[in-house]
Amino acid sequence: MRRRFSVRDIAVQAGLSEATVDRVLHERPGVRAGTVEQVRRALADLERQQSQVRLTGRVVVLDVVMSAPRRFADAVRTALEAELPALHPATVRARFRTCAGADGAWVAAELDRVLRTGSHGVVLQAPDSPAVRAAVQRLADAHVPVVTLATDLPGSARRGYVGADNRGAGSTAAYLLTQWAPDPEEPVLVVRSRQHLDNERERSRGFEATLAQLEGSVRPVVDVVDDDRDPAVLEDAVVAVLGERPGLRAVYSMCAGAGGNPAVLRGFERRGTRPVPFVVHDLDGENAAMLARGDVSAVLHHDLRTDCRRACRLLLRAPLARDEHVGTASAIQVLTPFNVPGRER
Repeated sequence: MRRRFSVRDIAVQAGLSEATVDRVLHERPGVRAGTVEQVRRALADLERQQSQVRLTGRVVVLDVVMSAPRRFADAVRTALEAELPALHPATVRARFRTCAGADGAWVAAELDRVLRTGSHGVVLQAPDSPAVRAAVQRLADAHVPVVTLATDLPGSARRGYVGADNRGAGSTAAYLLTQWAPDPEEPVLVVRSRQHLDNERERSRGFEATLAQLEGSVRPVVDVVDDDRDPAVLEDAVVAVLGERPGLRAVYSMCAGAGGNPAVLRGFERRGTRPVPFVVHDLDGENAAMLARGDVSAVLHHDLRTDCRRACRLLLRAPLARDEHVGTASAIQVLTPFNVPGRER
């Protein structure tokens, strides 16, 4: 296995002992396939973060633990690694542990693994469960700070939250839908996830409260659940709903995973129609392409790089402000094909 980094660097990145890493690098027998894969991932991470590795100064290792759709986890990885070079004089390295649709037990096990291997801080996106909260408490007791990203664990031992103003995002979605589809009798299709996430609860509260405030009545809301693993399941669910409600057009995709929003569109097309309006979250590659083609009406966006930068700075500052608990919500931007950040003019 070719390498350009020291055994110590690789061991820290992989969360393994130097002896184990040395056995993997020299392809000695008796090493589990999963351990070999850990070392391979660590080398890949170090390659991407090479500009940071070359910096001098204190080495800080942060762990990113996420139960999130792959497209969002990949976006976080890209955003965080883009911010690492700006965090000097410390040399900051990030280790990623992500799994789409993982439950609280998986997250708690990963957090306990972080506790065993050692870490200077954790960026966490996870479902709200007693197991996760208990694991966060164990990290806090060991003076390993945790900052929640995108979805919060309010009232837990986490040090702070960074991410979108989720209640404001839900309210914004409701406002846009009432402007494009003003008939309060017209139902709206809401795409939700299988997980019990605080960000989704907050979006739902904002959405429903603002619909009631703006219209003075409760607009019919029809829920469909994104499977997170197989977009065809969501597509079939949309087809079934449209079979029962052929006049439905408005869609708010609250928490769709990879392939989810294209699946919604395909479901409508199978019924010979298109969703209008169609409001989605996050300007990743998939949604950006749909926005450019006019397949979605608007993207509710916030600057993920800013969120990652704030998360890292909260963790780096934690030893100097142990009693400080901070909540930082990013403002929501409403993006159309005409105001996409970085769009050529």
